[in-house]
Amino acid sequence: MAETLAPYAEAHAGFKIADEEGKLAGSLAALNACVECCDRWPAERVALRWEDQHGHKATLTFGDLRERSARFANVLKAHGVGPGDVVACMLPRTPDLIAVALGAWRAGAVYQPLFTAFGPKAIEQRLNTSNAKLVVTDPANRPKLDEIPNAPRVAVTTPAGGAGDKRPGDLDFAAEMAAASPEFAPAMRTGDDLFLLMSTSGTTGLPKGVPVPLKALISFRTYMTDAVDLRESDVFWNIADPGWAYGLYYAVIGPLLIGHATTFYDGPFTAESTYRVIQSHGITNLAGAPTAFRLLIAAGPQPAEGVKGRLRAVSSAGEPLNPEVIRWFAEHLSAPIHDHYGQTELGMVVNNHHGLAHAVRVGSAGLAMPGYRVAVLSDDGRELGPNEPGTLAIDIAQSPALWFGGYYRTDTPAIAGGYYRTGDTVELEKTGHISFVGRNDDVITSSGYRIGPFDVESALIEHRAVMETAVIGKPDAERTEIVKAYVVLKTGFAASDELAEELRLHVRHRLSAHAYPREIAFVEALPKTPSGKIQRFLLRNAEKAAAQEGR
Repeated sequence: MAETLAPYAEAHAGFKIADEEGKLAGSLAALNACVECCDRWPAERVALRWEDQHGHKATLTFGDLRERSARFANVLKAHGVGPGDVVACMLPRTPDLIAVALGAWRAGAVYQPLFTAFGPKAIEQRLNTSNAKLVVTDPANRPKLDEIPNAPRVAVTTPAGGAGDKRPGDLDFAAEMAAASPEFAPAMRTGDDLFLLMSTSGTTGLPKGVPVPLKALISFRTYMTDAVDLRESDVFWNIADPGWAYGLYYAVIGPLLIGHATTFYDGPFTAESTYRVIQSHGITNLAGAPTAFRLLIAAGPQPAEGVKGRLRAVSSAGEPLNPEVIRWFAEHLSAPIHDHYGQTELGMVVNNHHGLAHAVRVGSAGLAMPGYRVAVLSDDGRELGPNEPGTLAIDIAQSPALWFGGYYRTDTPAIAGGYYRTGDTVELEKTGHISFVGRNDDVITSSGYRIGPFDVESALIEHRAVMETAVIGKPDAERTEIVKAYVVLKTGFAASDELAEELRLHVRHRLSAHAYPREIAFVEALPKTPSGKIQRFLLRNAEKAAAQEGR
């Protein structure tokens, strides 16, 4: 472990790498995220390639970002924002978003992302958590803040397409930046100081604040080098939105942290736009979520022909990667796509690493990332052996790269008995690989069997008619639960009893006689979080409500 962290840590004076047991000793001292992600790299090196759906384009160097971050840090200082204060940002994928993040860090402030698809209630809850002193947004999103009582001061940017309306008292971002000095000495912090304030997805309750300290940079860097295998010769694009953890951690911070350019495309996700960006920018290293990759598959193999063989590595995160996606990418894109696992609270921790030599097992999330030891725990806290389903946990004492210590300003327990429990059900294979089963509340118990929805979904999605699916347990008096599948069909296929029976038989044949869906509902769309994760709990709640009403 010490050898893994040493090349990065030695760049920082005052950092004691590890003791004899491999634990981090002390903390990072005199550290600033803007210095790490910007100032320490050659000014002339390209840092951002950006374009939007209207054809506007820009290329920014690290020198450009240094100047813009200094200007924004001066804007913050002029308006009373200093080290430890929170700056919220609700912008699409634009150069201004990176300038705001870097400028906040240069000033020693804490950056809070707000996804642009959020409505006023979601924004209000997050701002109430953070007590942000300033929100930076654009004219399109500015009206949402009108509905929030006691909203913080607002700075409004000027979109590439032209200026928009501002409210009295709003700061004109462009004017403030132009008037500010391009010089600002970074406010140095320690590894335990925060530089991000994230939020959980809120799928099982109100979102909780996730404080991210500067020492998390070590883990972020390891993911980029070992799992994503981002090389100097690569052109990198992470299509995840920086309003969420995977996009912010690994589309903004991760590549800049190792002095590599990132790519922003500010436009709706379509198969056509994705293939066009890959081709026009020469993308060789791609990252994203299975939801996006399934949409590429739904578009068929013909559009993929133009970029076949161009992608050296593809990384998938956010939900388990169906084996069918892996097979399709290999056949039609000649691209290895690897499944990675993580959480907002952890970053990525279990991966099929592109950059490390180990066996890649289809259907497995992979192996623990350097700096972490994972375990599978029983309900009573015992470590389980191979092929015993349990909760994936991080062994704190043997995970020197772990940075999460608890939720922001709350008594909600996050760590107990020496482990951080992820809430996800997995199995440990004899090889050390981790196989995903499902969220604890997603696992289906039917006639005494524990059935992971992921297995059933993976079998269903192999069928030529299925574009997306979500599988839940429906309450049943005889079996406790039965397997029910909600299915979104591909274009050209129509729902019918005959097709439902065909799908049932397909899963029964591909998976097992006890795990096939006894009920299938054809739907137009599945409920998802704004970041694209399927919300099975909404489907379960609807089934429970229907059962209680006697339907």
